[in-house]
Amino acid sequence: MSAAASVDELRSTLEAREEPGVAELLEAMRPILPDAGAAEWASAELAPLKRRVYRLRVEGSHGARSVILKRTEPPIAHLNRLVAERWLPALRLGDHCAALIATAADRDGRWVWQIYEDLGDDTLERRSDRPRVGATTDVIAELHGRGAGHALLPEVRQYGKDLGLAFFAANVGDAIRGLELLSGGHAPRELRSLGDRLLRRIYPLSVDMPRRAQVLRDVGGPDTLLHGDLWRNNAFATVSAGAVRVQLIDWDHVGIGPLAYDLSTFLMRFPSAERPWILDRYRGTLSLAGLRLPSEDVLNELFETAEYARFANRVSWAAMAWLHEDAEWVPIELAEIERWFDALRPILAE
Repeated sequence: MSAAASVDELRSTLEAREEPGVAELLEAMRPILPDAGAAEWASAELAPLKRRVYRLRVEGSHGARSVILKRTEPPIAHLNRLVAERWLPALRLGDHCAALIATAADRDGRWVWQIYEDLGDDTLERRSDRPRVGATTDVIAELHGRGAGHALLPEVRQYGKDLGLAFFAANVGDAIRGLELLSGGHAPRELRSLGDRLLRRIYPLSVDMPRRAQVLRDVGGPDTLLHGDLWRNNAFATVSAGAVRVQLIDWDHVGIGPLAYDLSTFLMRFPSAERPWILDRYRGTLSLAGLRLPSEDVLNELFETAEYARFANRVSWAAMAWLHEDAEWVPIELAEIERWFDALRPILAE
């Protein structure tokens, strides 16, 4: 949007993108943005960051402000609210997520807009020097240490995901059933062949499930609060006056389970040479909560279980999309997952 854009122009821009609930969103913005109730702002800029997420910068006679607009389904919006207003504050970590400023639901109740503070651009994907990565590692370890066995975990399990053995077992089973239907159906021959190859990858996971379950019970540690999607672009680390402020965003996949689920995701986002010192930093902070990690070879097995669970989850959704919608993207997705199986290596050097 250009300078001197009006509120009506913002409405038109969002509606041109076929965004629902625009009127309700603009009404929720009135108390929090300068001159949001006026016909004109001095300037306004709407920038899409990713699907359903925008940065809005506005300036009016009463000052300037930048916020993030995020549209999600109601259950996901409720999860993010619980994280920001209940679960993280209960762990004394309430300042380690973006502040939720306002919420607006569309009239049909199908979508919810949430307005967050704008944390800027200092994600670990953009800036990954040791002070920032170390401070982020500390916050992740504190999340896992303080969340272990916490009284709120039953509530997290009710509204979020169980990312432990149940996640592995359910997704492996769903992936097998979906691929068997795909292979025995009327899909193109190349797609059926790809499905058969993936089945040969996933069948052994089902057979090996009792052993993996025993490893999780023996050395996986207590269930804890998990972010569920610890990629580097979901971690902001801002340096001010020599201190690093860490905030984690996009808690859409929050749940409970063994800490290895989060730790494997985070470590895999860094080069192999960086992982040992990150793991040492995590061990040290986690030990303050009285928790200890197993050896690297055992961790590798726990990490592998988490990765295979995620692979199977993606397979099951892709198979469902083909069987019910003939979605054109499914062959590309399944081919990519096959490459993930081929490329998977131990995360840690033993």
